[in-house]
Amino acid sequence: MAQHDYINKKPANRKNNKQAPAKKPFPIFLVSIALLLVGGFVYGLWFIKSNADPKLVEKQANPTTAEKKVEVVIPRTPAFIKEIRNHEIQVEVKQLEQKGPYVMQCGSFKTHAQAESLKAKIAFAGLISEIKQEGTWHKVRLGPYKTKRQAESDKNKLKRVNIVSCGIWNWT
Repeated sequence: MAQHDYINKKPANRKNNKQAPAKKPFPIFLVSIALLLVGGFVYGLWFIKSNADPKLVEKQANPTTAEKKVEVVIPRTPAFIKEIRNHEIQVEVKQLEQKGPYVMQCGSFKTHAQAESLKAKIAFAGLISEIKQEGTWHKVRLGPYKTKRQAESDKNKLKRVNIVSCGIWNWT
């Protein structure tokens, strides 16, 4: 039995209905438009060259003769600016009278253990506090401070470690 090539074999009963697409003629219309555009560009260049102002052309050809040298003037600083720079300011500073020493109280507790707990938290913030017992209450206090500003400074340190219940009072 002879070997048959089944892969390259074309079927005998099917007709090839596909035809190659017809070649389109070269578009003469596009060539004529391109020639018109190139011709219009060449005409525009010729028109500009033939109608140019001779003085302007000469001026552009020799820029050194046509330009005038312009002097640059640097502005002088006004006299009042010199006065401001050299002026000395004299201000009287008044010292405010202090209303007395201040104390900062951060808590008041019924039990001594709660007061000791707050005192330990304050110690971890880097400040020294004391527990003062008045009746049945145990008060955690810091101070005395000479100025209220010093007390506010320590209060801000305590706020950074989440101890926000402190109040500043006059010390009596």
